[in-house]
Amino acid sequence: MPHSVLLGWREWLSLPVLGIVAVRAKVDTGARSSALHVRDQEVFLREGREFVRFLLDTGVHDLPPQLAEAAVLDRRRVTDSGGNTSERIFIRTRLRLAGQAWQAEVNLTHRRNMLFPMLLGRTALAGRFLVDPASSFLQGDPPEGLLPP
Repeated sequence: MPHSVLLGWREWLSLPVLGIVAVRAKVDTGARSSALHVRDQEVFLREGREFVRFLLDTGVHDLPPQLAEAAVLDRRRVTDSGGNTSERIFIRTRLRLAGQAWQAEVNLTHRRNMLFPMLLGRTALAGRFLVDPASSFLQGDPPEGLLPP
């Protein structure tokens, strides 16, 4: 992987299809799948297809929670870092980080008081990035005006 981009253990990324310009993410090589920590998750049907609507607190200063919708890809059992297993909804969406954009599977979960609204797991990282666990935000800040003064 000589051309892999180096990330810190935390980075800002965007989810353009969901309308999320910046979300604070923990780059978590210990997690297999990526996860978004959402609130008020609601499943509904649109033209016979299952969708999910949710609120996402992006971790961006003074920005209210963002409403997003996505097609439901799957439901799977996921074991969290505490050993608790639950069924979660998975979506497929576009991620943008470090000048790269790609499709990734992301599960939706509701966990209160998370410092990082997103966990970027090793499946989404594989073949694209290397991680320096001693560094943070190697890919820079989110767009101007989205960080605290």
